[in-house]
Amino acid sequence: MTSQTTPLEYKSHQSQMNILGFWVFLGAEIVLFSTLFASYFILEHNTAAGPSGQDIFILKDVLIETFLLLTSSFTCGLAIHSMRNHDKKGLLIWMIVTLLLGAGFLYMEINEFIHYIHEGATIQTSGFTAAFFTLLGTHGAHVTFGVFWIIMLLIQLVRRGITEKTSSKLFIASLYWHFLDVVWIFIFTFVYLKGMVM
Repeated sequence: MTSQTTPLEYKSHQSQMNILGFWVFLGAEIVLFSTLFASYFILEHNTAAGPSGQDIFILKDVLIETFLLLTSSFTCGLAIHSMRNHDKKGLLIWMIVTLLLGAGFLYMEINEFIHYIHEGATIQTSGFTAAFFTLLGTHGAHVTFGVFWIIMLLIQLVRRGITEKTSSKLFIASLYWHFLDVVWIFIFTFVYLKGMVM
């Protein structure tokens, strides 16, 4: 039984089950990233005479990446707010802004990786670089998947409008996007900031 105040994405029982199922999936994602973080913490000092985080991390670039991704989380929230107000135009605009910010983040991250390779830090250089590239690469792959996923959902939105199904799918995609931003906060704090001072 749903009330008038129930958000559109929760109106049907199937949508509620889909959202619950996605929360379970995010639990598995937490385990995945926890394992990658644990591996990184074990290997972060194993540089094998290669560069360390202090040698290669550039604070300005990392701050730009952080700004882009966290701002995209805010615009994604505005998109869901527009969706709940049945504002299709606002939903499209804010989701497109979210995608552009996500693409900007990926562009900066690719350039960052190219810089590291030029500095002699590849995935084969040391335990530190292997764990670093695996953690960051996994996160970047998730962001890339999120960008394409949201593009596909926006195509559905344009064709079908804001319905219980499209709203449920977009809400689930927004949960995924916010999750990636939370993971990035941990990466920024415990990989970059910690790596710059050690």
